[in-house]
Amino acid sequence: MSQPLDNLAITLFSEILAVDQLARNTMSKVLPKGMELSHFSVLNHLAFSGTERTPAQLARTFHLTRGAMTNTLGKLEWAGWVHIRPDWDDARRKMVAISPAGLAARDAAVAAITPIVAEVVERVGAERARATLPVLRELRLRLSDVD
Repeated sequence: MSQPLDNLAITLFSEILAVDQLARNTMSKVLPKGMELSHFSVLNHLAFSGTERTPAQLARTFHLTRGAMTNTLGKLEWAGWVHIRPDWDDARRKMVAISPAGLAARDAAVAAITPIVAEVVERVGAERARATLPVLRELRLRLSDVD
């Protein structure tokens, strides 16, 4: 890479990391009691997908180790936010589904987060925010190719 392109890349990723840190801190403060951002992410994924997933599938989706995902799922199960059952076709595997309480907790988290995110988008401008989405998606896809 050339020097100007190197500088652009470093500046871009510095901004992305700063936004990530600020967004995580802001959201963590308004999540329902006992919910961590990692919990919300898994609950949101399960609610959006509408299907059961294996712990291994979830670990791949979130680019985590199986152990890290097992830890998160254990906390979610303890809170009553997910149901974990044996896979009836393969007893070695487990299946994870969001529970009604988990869906309610996820919905409460979305309700708490939405006004904050909406205000930021309003300040930036909806069109400008919308225009960044294709670039951010492309960066995400390219980075997932690196793994």
